[in-house]
Amino acid sequence: MAYILIFITAIFVNNIVLSQFLGICPFLGVSKKVDTAMGMGAAVAFVLTIATVVTYLIQQYVLVTCGLEYLQTIAFILVIAALVQMVEIILKKVSPALYQALGVFLPLITTNCCILGVAILVANGTYDAAGMEPDLLNGVWFALCTALGFALALIIFAGIREQLSMMNIPRGMQGMPIALVTAGLLAMAFMGFSGVNNGLMKLFGL
Repeated sequence: MAYILIFITAIFVNNIVLSQFLGICPFLGVSKKVDTAMGMGAAVAFVLTIATVVTYLIQQYVLVTCGLEYLQTIAFILVIAALVQMVEIILKKVSPALYQALGVFLPLITTNCCILGVAILVANGTYDAAGMEPDLLNGVWFALCTALGFALALIIFAGIREQLSMMNIPRGMQGMPIALVTAGLLAMAFMGFSGVNNGLMKLFGL
């Protein structure tokens, strides 16, 4: 049941973009088309899940062991950068069209605060584990659910923006203004899931 709570919390209640406001740059920049948003969501999910595993192991068995915890941020950024390069090479070979569509936003995953933030939360054991021990397995599940939440928000937002592009919007609201208003309304809609999460926690005594 705790895994279900983490799933609901990470995707709907504490959505990494709409509730914690991490990863705003790709959220706004790669959300004009659903196909591009799906590609970015998949790329972020892959990098985030793998980065969580690698950074957790580095934190526990290298940084903590050697007393180098102060190098956490730099070490994590290097790991994420290497993973992004790997994803970039794979996409260039497998899907050149998606690689061209993502453009500059693919390298920007390197400095995506969503990935770095989740990696630090899992490595430090400070994420909400619904009463479970914050170990590697639970951390990977949390990271995967967070990545799904990021992808869901990105795809929904892209779908709305595609519909808005076909509507007659006042000139002053075209482009980024209407996108920001839409993002705010979407964030308010996701706030409604907080009651579901609290009810489940009370029901199962967590």
